[in-house]
Amino acid sequence: MMRRLMLIGCLALPAMAAAQEGSVGIVEKRVFSMPSYTTVGGATIRDVKVGWEAYGQLNAARDNVVIVPHFFTGNSHAAGKYKPEDAAPGYWDAIIGPGKAIDTGRFYVVAVDSLVNLNTKDPNTTTTGPATTNPDTGKPWGMAFPIVTMRDFVNVQKALLDSLGVTRVHAAIGASMGSMQALEWAAAYPDLVQRVAPVIGVGEADAWTIGRVELWAQAITLDPNWNNGDYYGRAEPTAGLALALKLVTLDARHWGWADKAFGRKLAKEGDSPLASWNNRYAITATLDAVGAARARTGDANHFLYLVRANQLFVAGHENGGLEAGLARIKAKALFLPAKSDLLLAPENARKSVDILRRLGKQAEMVEIDGDGGHLDGVLAVSRVGPQIRRFMD
Repeated sequence: MMRRLMLIGCLALPAMAAAQEGSVGIVEKRVFSMPSYTTVGGATIRDVKVGWEAYGQLNAARDNVVIVPHFFTGNSHAAGKYKPEDAAPGYWDAIIGPGKAIDTGRFYVVAVDSLVNLNTKDPNTTTTGPATTNPDTGKPWGMAFPIVTMRDFVNVQKALLDSLGVTRVHAAIGASMGSMQALEWAAAYPDLVQRVAPVIGVGEADAWTIGRVELWAQAITLDPNWNNGDYYGRAEPTAGLALALKLVTLDARHWGWADKAFGRKLAKEGDSPLASWNNRYAITATLDAVGAARARTGDANHFLYLVRANQLFVAGHENGGLEAGLARIKAKALFLPAKSDLLLAPENARKSVDILRRLGKQAEMVEIDGDGGHLDGVLAVSRVGPQIRRFMD
């Protein structure tokens, strides 16, 4: 239960142990470096580093790549394990592997840690953002780090693929924030990307989404320890970050799931909330524990930068809006929203599909059935495994 809630994040073949059928086995985390990167906003970031991992084999033509960007609180660990004793494999292990929907017997699957990745204290995550050292000052960037966008995330991923000599992206597919990056791939590099599959995604952040994620951010900025982002080397806004992650966790679910998982059960049998303010319901106690656990590996400023990147998102970054951005896409599109998603509603995915079709593009949509909410696109993605397999073919 804890892990399910917390999920709300070179040419050579990665090192692998002997794998079970259907598993990519033991995977290696690598680091990609750039001397400098210029953002969409025109700022220069020196000494950029991001983590990445890959599954499968890059073919001789270097045209069998599937890029898998990750979701808001995630990282690039999409499949396999780092060590045999790891408690669980990567978040999309159900669909990535030999013979699976994204077949590593055919495709070279690449996943990259985003810029401003949340998980700065996770040893398996490498990212560049506010918590990293500004080479010009020798101190953490803090809120002086340039504001970055989904296009910036994608451009860094593109630089990695360029270093591998990749000639074509067979598909860009990701969940939630990963779906935004997948669409950005298709709009930014239309002649490179052949297919795009946004899972629990939309073509733009609408007003509701912008407002919703702003509430997540305010949980941090109202923490006195945030100190306008200047907290490195002193007490961090851990309480604010924990509350933000608690909000993320609940928003990524659905009341059907909450009722099945918890109902009105108490955190401790016999301790009625009527008797004391210290007595709680099971769902509130669990959300508190999840928020606190996630906050231990995250950075509050990085969270804020991710919020802004999500708010800024319009596929294609066109001044003319969503339709102008989607008009750039040449790839076939398969939108896979979750039927019970309360965060990125299926109606908004349908809006993008309708626009693409009106523009004469190939686009379809299949809903992920269930009452698990937004997270059905991560935890229940195997329900649309057959559709993904057909799309990849």
